[in-house]
Amino acid sequence: MARGRPEIDIDRCKGCALCTVACPQKILEMSIETNNQGNSYSQCIDESKCTACTMCAVQCPDSAIQIYKIVQEAK
Repeated sequence: MARGRPEIDIDRCKGCALCTVACPQKILEMSIETNNQGNSYSQCIDESKCTACTMCAVQCPDSAIQIYKIVQEAK
């Protein structure tokens, strides 16, 4: 199974939470803290479950999320 690492630019996040709804693994949630704009921001709560599907990044209207695929070496 593919693996990934979501990177969220917390200062670009406006707190719309579309990514949290779009994530099939349900590993994104909104923070209690706020960013420089005063908004809660998205955060990954379990990076090990990311499948690099990019659904969160596609849904983000501000392009605040990038997904980096983790390449696994063949055994």
